[in-house]
Amino acid sequence: MASLWGGRFEKEMDELVKQFNASIGFDKRTYNEDIDGSIAHVTMLGEQGIVAKDEADRIIMGLEAIRKKISCGEIIFNVDDEDIHMGIESRLIAEIGDVGKKLHTARSRNDQCQVDMRMYLKKEIREIIGRLVYLESVILKKAEKYADIITVGFTHIQHAQPITIGFIFMAYFQMFRRDIGRLMDTYDRMNLCPLGACAMAGTTLPTNRHRTAEILGFAGPTENAMDSVSDRDYSLEFLSDASISMMHLSRWAEEFVWWNSQEFGFIDIDDSYCTGSSIMPQKKNPDMAELLRGKVGRVYGDLMQLLTVMKGTPLAYNKDFQEDKEGLFDAVDTWKASIQIFANMLEKTEFNIERIERLLSKGFLNATDIAEHFAKQGIPFREAHAIVGRMVKACEQRGCDFVDLTEEELQIIDERVDKTSLGDISIKACVEARVSYGGTAPVEVRRQIAEGTSWLESLEELE
Repeated sequence: MASLWGGRFEKEMDELVKQFNASIGFDKRTYNEDIDGSIAHVTMLGEQGIVAKDEADRIIMGLEAIRKKISCGEIIFNVDDEDIHMGIESRLIAEIGDVGKKLHTARSRNDQCQVDMRMYLKKEIREIIGRLVYLESVILKKAEKYADIITVGFTHIQHAQPITIGFIFMAYFQMFRRDIGRLMDTYDRMNLCPLGACAMAGTTLPTNRHRTAEILGFAGPTENAMDSVSDRDYSLEFLSDASISMMHLSRWAEEFVWWNSQEFGFIDIDDSYCTGSSIMPQKKNPDMAELLRGKVGRVYGDLMQLLTVMKGTPLAYNKDFQEDKEGLFDAVDTWKASIQIFANMLEKTEFNIERIERLLSKGFLNATDIAEHFAKQGIPFREAHAIVGRMVKACEQRGCDFVDLTEEELQIIDERVDKTSLGDISIKACVEARVSYGGTAPVEVRRQIAEGTSWLESLEELE
């Protein structure tokens, strides 16, 4: 099949080069966006008198016929098509004749590719936000259920302070809330239409780029034609958003792996999200959590691949830019699936409260609270910190807890300390006292839940 761009060439493209050059194998997924862009473009050409109105109508009808055939599987693309743009245009000409050759007036594949990808990403961003909203709704439901349930808080994977399970859920809620915010910001920045920028310098024809932007649902046209065809910032920004969000999923997946272990025993992941061993009959492996933890590496790779492609590309268009799609598509698919899998797994996961309660007495979780209690009695905090440190040492030597220290032992540690000055140092009292804004007290966790619920509802009102 002769190429639509081959007028000045005497030789056909080498077969191996043709395969190496073609992008149809992956950019065919944007056929709907390509057809929508073409319909908007030819509508504008007709309104501007650049093509006759009846010709524009014939082209639109032909494009819709091709869309139907693609969706029904009647059209099979191959490397001779080169890319989705040429694949559709060549079939349009075959479908309606020479009038189809007028479609490409006042545009280039450079801007055509860009408008396709922006429309595709806008659609995917809306869907990903929807999946993140669903995940956030699951988190809120779980946070409410476990708002009063105390667990061990860790730093350096060491027992640190008592917190509520609901508090943990709300910590992750904030991470995914930021992910949604980043996506919304990316959407706003990329919501400009490059169609009509042509190859790099615009056109001499009387086009109306504001009109095509309006038809396609963009906020307006891009400002500079050369930047329009060479910009991949929006793809890089999306991949950065994806990488950060996948990192958040990976962090929680890592905790799921810990919590599910026999050493922790905090949770029992539902059977439907685990696998067994081919040799060890007793095994129940948290494979989905581990796989989610591993998937982030793919998305990081997608980001680094495009950053590397873009670092040495001068203005304006370069063939290197064809490498912007496969990694992007991979990140979209991986991120969407990961959000859904994790949300479903989270919804079916419950905590082993009895097991957690047995661990609350280990690691001196109330040590910080005692130091703060002393500080409220007038002892400088740094001195209070040292006093409690000596109390911990005494308890470790005796194999006991704070409440087991005698009056004599406390006085030896510091004469300002006695049984009365310790106050209520039960784990429950320590958690309930942490009412500072953003703290772990159940009443404060419920405030966070209420605020998060209000924010989530405001997003739904925007749809």
